[in-house]
Amino acid sequence: MHDPAPATSSPEEDLPLSGVRILSLALNLPGPAALMRCAAMGARCSKLEQPSRPPGPAGADPMALYSPKAYADMHQGIDVWQAQLKTEEGQAALHHALEATDMLLTSFRPAALAKLGLDWEALHARHPQLSLVRIVGSAGALADIPGHDLTYQAEAGLVQGGAMPPSLFADMAGALMASEAVLKAWLLRQRLGHGHLQEVGLAQAAQWLALPWHWGLTQPDGDVGGAHAGYRVYPCADGSVAVAALEPHFAARLCAAASLPGDGSVASMRSPAMHSALAAFLAPLTCAELADLAEREDLPLHPLPARPAPQHGL
Repeated sequence: MHDPAPATSSPEEDLPLSGVRILSLALNLPGPAALMRCAAMGARCSKLEQPSRPPGPAGADPMALYSPKAYADMHQGIDVWQAQLKTEEGQAALHHALEATDMLLTSFRPAALAKLGLDWEALHARHPQLSLVRIVGSAGALADIPGHDLTYQAEAGLVQGGAMPPSLFADMAGALMASEAVLKAWLLRQRLGHGHLQEVGLAQAAQWLALPWHWGLTQPDGDVGGAHAGYRVYPCADGSVAVAALEPHFAARLCAAASLPGDGSVASMRSPAMHSALAAFLAPLTCAELADLAEREDLPLHPLPARPAPQHGL
């Protein structure tokens, strides 16, 4: 039987999860990313993976196949062990480990957890001090409906124009929410003396990230969606530049650097003439010149050099 691993490092006493023992069954991205954050906050983290079929060194976590680098980064310093939870031996090993665990982290659908005897009611009866942080596709009644990051982003309005999103926003936001849920559960246990269930929905994580869009902030007529001339991405001589001179004092400073009339007010920065004038000022400048300008004038600019076109073999 497997006992939870000792601390993988010597966490500082002031880390918020110092000494908290977390066992994870969570696969793919959100659970391991959350576990990585918890370890950084001082938690003593281990992970149980069911053996792969056919047997292999990576266990059954698909992330080890999708991206060995991501898997390695997220599991650095994490004690990973294997047990087959559909056998009596595996169940015994798991529950022996849970006796010395403060927090269980999962990413299975609730129906799958119930088949393994790991529904909240059964866990709480057997391990009353244990908290469960359950990552699901969508919190509540839709928790057993299948989905993935792309579908949750699409539902939230984050997939625009048929383009693939540049990152796995729902998964990564879900990992943040899961690490927050660990902190919540630990605080509640300290206050009330018993374990608690926390459910994190990836769909809700995507919806949280999408709030600025639904508020209108990042839509085309919003000031951080392109309507404000000081908050846009402009072409430059050898790439592009992200300009974030949103506050009036930064916008006024940008206008002064470009020798343009303007007090930095929202009304002046929304005018089509200001958009055209700033585009004309920035277009001939190189990324190096823009970096110098940003430093010299204390402006929030970030140059983006053009990337070389990929070379495809015949």
